[in-house]
Amino acid sequence: MEATHFSSNLAIFLLGFLILFPLTISSVGINYGQIANNLPSPDHVVPLVKAIGATRVKLYDADPKVLKAFANTGVEFTVSLGNEYLSKMADPANAQQWVKTNVQSYLPATKITSIAVGNEVLTLNDTNLSGCLLPAMQGVHSALVNLKLDSQVTVTTAHSVAILQSSYPPSTGSFRQDLKSCISPILDFLSKTCSPFLINAYPFFAYKANPKQVSLDFVLFQPNAGIVDPANNLHYDNMLFAQIDAVYAALNRLGYKKLPVQISETGWPSKGDEDEIGASPENAKKYNGNLLKIIGQKKGTPAKPNVDLNIFVFAMFNENLKPGPTSERNYGLFKPDGTPAYGLGVSGIGVSGGNSTGSGGGSGGSSGPSVYLSPPVNSSNGYLAISSATEMIVWSNWRRFSMGLKMLMVAYLMS
Repeated sequence: MEATHFSSNLAIFLLGFLILFPLTISSVGINYGQIANNLPSPDHVVPLVKAIGATRVKLYDADPKVLKAFANTGVEFTVSLGNEYLSKMADPANAQQWVKTNVQSYLPATKITSIAVGNEVLTLNDTNLSGCLLPAMQGVHSALVNLKLDSQVTVTTAHSVAILQSSYPPSTGSFRQDLKSCISPILDFLSKTCSPFLINAYPFFAYKANPKQVSLDFVLFQPNAGIVDPANNLHYDNMLFAQIDAVYAALNRLGYKKLPVQISETGWPSKGDEDEIGASPENAKKYNGNLLKIIGQKKGTPAKPNVDLNIFVFAMFNENLKPGPTSERNYGLFKPDGTPAYGLGVSGIGVSGGNSTGSGGGSGGSSGPSVYLSPPVNSSNGYLAISSATEMIVWSNWRRFSMGLKMLMVAYLMS
């Protein structure tokens, strides 16, 4: 999809910028969605991905144009198989053909390392679809085994935080009772195939649902008193880490203590409808900018301090054809013309430590927002097939990146 106002000159300037300003990176992911009619071509997206230090990209399908454009770039990809295809994947012939067409044909030039089968299936209240999920995952994995690709490509699926029944305090995290019969076999599959557990988490929706009870500073990684989990005295000063540790607690309760967790989607909209409180460029800048800084510090959560965060930021671009409220179309780090949707490198943004593990601490005590894990009703509306991950940049490099982009904008407008 070629953007009408996207200039190839911008890509050239970005490549030059990368040479002049090498970026220090650490593990972070970026979701690359394409529900829009004005996005730049995948060839033009390559330098943008590199400019933000991304080394992994998550797609919501297996778009051949994207996979071809990123060949020989070293960027790792997660491709996705949409919910609409799940019922067909239990047939070994269908699964093998899908893997051959959408994965094997691009290897090894394009580094496809994971397949996300379906998206938020268990919380869609569709029992037929839920029943197809595990057989589809097994069918795709069997195809990888037959093609001798299972050692380099994992199979998983992404869940909404609505899969949790209990989430506050984090140590009480548990899965919904009505979903356990579906979840346990999936966890067993992930454990046996050494695949990660993916969760989509959006603190924005918890704040939007109850802005009087949920602290904005708590959801934006800003300095705040935080909360203390009374069961273990772990201190939390941001909602996302509390969400992640609630997931770990839920996994522990079912006996999967070593299963790795990835945040397959998280982000903040820069624009929303009147009732979408908190959706603004300023808050999007704080959420994503502070998140990137914390990830760059290579710190884990209070319950998993020695486990690096594995997070996929949502999303690469604003997408003008996404259905739903205005926020759905404004999660992008970039506008369709390749310019930043807002500055991430503005100095002076306070950042909370993000993972203090001291006992007690602050005036937050053991009380906290009981709705902090409230998920969006449809957090990934329209996203059924693409997944991506990218590398993270330390804060000083984001500042240089922001300054550099301003210079690039001048050149772009003059071209």
